[in-house]
Amino acid sequence: MTRRRGHGEGSIYQRADGRWAAAVDLGWTGGKRRRKVLYGSTRREVADKLARTVRAHREGRLLTDERTTFAAFMDTWLTAVRPSLRPGTWQRYEQYARLHSVPMLGRRPLSKIGPADLQLLYADRLAAGCSPTSVRHLHRFLHRVFDQAVRWGAATRNPVTLVDPPRVTRHEFHALTPDEARSLLAGLRGDRLSALYVLALTTGMRQGELLALRWADLDLPGRRLAVRGSLHRDPGGGWTIREPKTERSRRQVLLPPMAVKALQAHRLRQNAERLHAGPLWEENGLVFPNHVGRPLSAQNLLQRHFHPLLERLSLPKIRFHDLRHTAATLLLAEGVHPKIVSEMLGHTEIGITLNLYSHVTPAMHESATGALGRLLDQPGHGREQDGPGNTRSLP
Repeated sequence: MTRRRGHGEGSIYQRADGRWAAAVDLGWTGGKRRRKVLYGSTRREVADKLARTVRAHREGRLLTDERTTFAAFMDTWLTAVRPSLRPGTWQRYEQYARLHSVPMLGRRPLSKIGPADLQLLYADRLAAGCSPTSVRHLHRFLHRVFDQAVRWGAATRNPVTLVDPPRVTRHEFHALTPDEARSLLAGLRGDRLSALYVLALTTGMRQGELLALRWADLDLPGRRLAVRGSLHRDPGGGWTIREPKTERSRRQVLLPPMAVKALQAHRLRQNAERLHAGPLWEENGLVFPNHVGRPLSAQNLLQRHFHPLLERLSLPKIRFHDLRHTAATLLLAEGVHPKIVSEMLGHTEIGITLNLYSHVTPAMHESATGALGRLLDQPGHGREQDGPGNTRSLP
């Protein structure tokens, strides 16, 4: 028995083999008439598919065949979103697809991928040596892909919402102690990049922000600088200074006198290097370039400069980023308000700062308690005269 719907809304019918089907006319595209056939085991299932298809078509959303594979949709999606993404973001997305998700899911129909498939994918990536953090990034990437698939009408639901990513163990960073930080500063005499380390310790700036810093960003008489971007290496070997990802990362940073003095000495040293390099010098206006004016490689900074410096001074072998953690930890331990520290670091919200540096908060609590106790223990505080020789507590 055939049951039909109104004209222009598609039709539902039962096939000879007992399965239900729906056909919908999607109009003309490129001189060809588009007609889509949907199948299901029950009439209700087919009716739901038909309703979603008609709605997606009316809203102008992408319609894909139920047999469209994950790999085919991924190619379409990567092409569609590329103009709206930063180059580095698109490159990471392309790697998530090509290296981590398409090899296992590529041949599967997009509409057939479920939570179990994704859970198996995550387990496979962990077994292949990916860190839990990397798999969580893959999880967020797939969530965005399937979200778009739902909006485009290529999938009926986002299966990623039903999957738990692996738990991540927070990285234990190593902040230098006050004595170690002083030892580092004392051992910088004669070091070509001494101003870089002074800035990192006194401002908490990120490595990419420091390497992107230009002399035009500095106001040494006013003891301040402007963070306007971050240095990024391109796969082809080039480099770009990209705008900060968040508005809070674009910020003004006040400079202590020791940082101003270090930068003034650094400028004199750089002028001498420019004269020595002659025509080999490539002027980019960078504060911390290499010996010929080009951007300093983060890897070379670590391996050829920073780690040898730590070894020479018998200091712990830390990451360069740990100088940022050191600055934040020392400031918080000295009682600087977390809001001020958060603004210095360019965090989007104060909660990030408090969460990252929770190890400092017990000392902050103890300091606050001690300060309150000292205040209330002072004679004359908290009491007022109630007649000659008598006092009463304030309510």
